[in-house]
Amino acid sequence: MSAQEIANKLWSLCNVLRDDGVTYHQYLNELTYILFLKLSDVKGFKDQIPEKYQWQLFVEETDNLKNFNRYREFLATISSRDDASESIKEIYTNAATTLTKPVNFNTLVKAIDKLDWYDEHDRDVMGDIYETLLEKNAGEKKSGAGQYFTPRALINIMVDLMAPKLGEKWNDPACGTFGFMIAADHYLRTKYDYPYTLEGKARIFQLEEAMSGVELVGDAHRLALMNARLHGMESRIYLGDTLTDLGKKLKGYDGVLANPPFGTKKGGEKPRRDDLSFVSSNKQLNFLQHIYRSLKKDGNARAAVILPDNVLFEDGDGQRIRKDLLEKCNLHTILRLPTGIFYAAGVKTNVLFFTRGKKEDGNTQNVWYYDMRTDVPSYGIRTPFTAAAFSEFVLAYTGGIGADELLRKFDGKIEPEKRAQIKDERWRCISIDQIKSYNYNLDLGLITESSLNKEKNFMDPLKVAKEAMEELLEIQKELKTLIEELS
Repeated sequence: MSAQEIANKLWSLCNVLRDDGVTYHQYLNELTYILFLKLSDVKGFKDQIPEKYQWQLFVEETDNLKNFNRYREFLATISSRDDASESIKEIYTNAATTLTKPVNFNTLVKAIDKLDWYDEHDRDVMGDIYETLLEKNAGEKKSGAGQYFTPRALINIMVDLMAPKLGEKWNDPACGTFGFMIAADHYLRTKYDYPYTLEGKARIFQLEEAMSGVELVGDAHRLALMNARLHGMESRIYLGDTLTDLGKKLKGYDGVLANPPFGTKKGGEKPRRDDLSFVSSNKQLNFLQHIYRSLKKDGNARAAVILPDNVLFEDGDGQRIRKDLLEKCNLHTILRLPTGIFYAAGVKTNVLFFTRGKKEDGNTQNVWYYDMRTDVPSYGIRTPFTAAAFSEFVLAYTGGIGADELLRKFDGKIEPEKRAQIKDERWRCISIDQIKSYNYNLDLGLITESSLNKEKNFMDPLKVAKEAMEELLEIQKELKTLIEELS
């Protein structure tokens, strides 16, 4: 059975629990608690869990009520027990079941125990399954979980273009479910066949210290810990707020990958940090400042960060932070992303790619823009957002290396001469002198639709009507699904 099939089967079990009043988001949390018990049995670390709560006892128990009471006792006491490991305690911090019917707990246990966690190549697919569940949960608009899940296609492209290396330290200061760091680790495992090629301290470093993150929300933090563990990572993931004093110790990184949360501090509150030169009520501006200051000053430390349009043009502290970024770093690329790829409809976003310089000023000479926003498909159910959407951007960014060759040929180095040879109307270079003349406004690089295709100055009425009908049918399907969920 494939990872997708297993994930679909696990997800469908939520329907069994509807009469228990369990939402999808609550179900994923519940599934995490139970899956981790199964994981301890499959992966051979059940000795880290007290004997009376080990997986096989839950499987063999025939009394539904007795089994469920043991499970509730486990959740209530595990974080304070001396005979449980620290990582176990961390995952089950403030854990509580949302189930009320003992038979439903047993249904989940039996279903999970019967699943084959390996594919036809004897490959462990637990991590793939869990990420598919996270993606399904993010797609449930009512759960609000989309804010913790960046589209996988975008994550993978950002990682590939950053080209992590063994021995480097990477961080995500707003890590959600740890997707960026897991993708970076997967990149290294694919390219260097680690951990099999590493021994001793180098192997321990890669498994435990190379990737780290911070997450503010307790539920998302729990999912991140579980996600990392299922992917064979023992990474340090802090529960807390990067924009407080916790963030002061997050520095000296070779790379950062992040999608900071959108919005402002509650009530316009400024971050509780005394090490930032410019403080703002705009969280993204504060995260941007934290990120470029957290990089090593060696000329190689790099970052790729998703930020909304307002970061590119906001006045006051926004202007000062952009100037500081352009001085301290080489902001070499801005990718203008399509609208509608995140859960918040209409939010316009970008990816900023930059490298921290050895000196504190004069590091940016030119900024290359790529417009993926103008005259592109409306991504959604009918047009999924996949890696194929980035093919032309990858050619421009790398100076001619195709997406299929990234892993083999691209080492992360930017070559301006090769970039300049790329002929693409969406690809544009703007000098630092021009940017200064715009008072450090970076909201540039977008093109008009007519310049892309002058023949599109008229529309085929039949084509327009057909597309409108297709959109209407999709809306009707979504409404039908919503009504079924509410009934």
